[in-house]
Amino acid sequence: MQVRIIDGEAASRLMEPLTALVVQAGEAILAVNRAAMRVDGKHDGSPVTEADLAADRIIADGLARLAGDVPSLSEERTHLASPPFQGSFFLIDPLDGTKEFVAGRDEFTVNLALVTRGVPLLGIVAAPALGLLWRGIVGRGAERLTLVGPASGIVEPIHTRRLPGPGEPWIAAVSRSHGDETSEAFIEDRPNAVRKMCGSAVKFGRIAEGSADIYPRFGPTCEWDVGAGCAVVTAAGGRVTDGHGGELRFGERSDTGFIVPAFIAWGDPQAAKL
Repeated sequence: MQVRIIDGEAASRLMEPLTALVVQAGEAILAVNRAAMRVDGKHDGSPVTEADLAADRIIADGLARLAGDVPSLSEERTHLASPPFQGSFFLIDPLDGTKEFVAGRDEFTVNLALVTRGVPLLGIVAAPALGLLWRGIVGRGAERLTLVGPASGIVEPIHTRRLPGPGEPWIAAVSRSHGDETSEAFIEDRPNAVRKMCGSAVKFGRIAEGSADIYPRFGPTCEWDVGAGCAVVTAAGGRVTDGHGGELRFGERSDTGFIVPAFIAWGDPQAAKL
């Protein structure tokens, strides 16, 4: 199959239909009765529900219509993936934060990224139960959309915060379900650190909009958990690195199960250099 390269201009043309697709997937998730739904376990022990599968079907069908010549890697369809991916591909987590969803909490997301040459170029992170969506294209800026309530339809440009000044606290986005000692020690090294607990990829959204400064994760996660948030944070002026400050790469290796061993999302890219 011919390799397709999607650049920033082409990504801009795809942004609105991709956003509509992610919103539709979020609506399908919200339509599921959490009290009555079936919850199964995958081979890695993580849960999967009918909401995960419904959202994935919507996204898969939509991408086939919008860009059928671009391959995709979804958490729910890894067996269909053919890495290493050359050119551009879509990276999808149809329901990030399934544990949050099953527990009845609202901080779960739909994540969709467009990766070109191993680097996320476009990202959309929707939190349907919160009525929020963060999106961005690297080099072209980022936005937050309000999906429900009196402010429904409002689109706001967003930007990450600059490095906290002397005496100002670092606001660290932390996971409710996936804490680890190394991440905690890293946060403790930030002056006057304040923890902001968030679920799923909402943490990336908080970094991108400037309400948090840093999100470290020194435990393993998967590429589909990180790709969309990486693009949104980068588009908003921040940076996402591996645990040693280097660049994250996506879609190039399947022998490790598409695992990201560690990453740090920085609101201020200068902080990563320090």
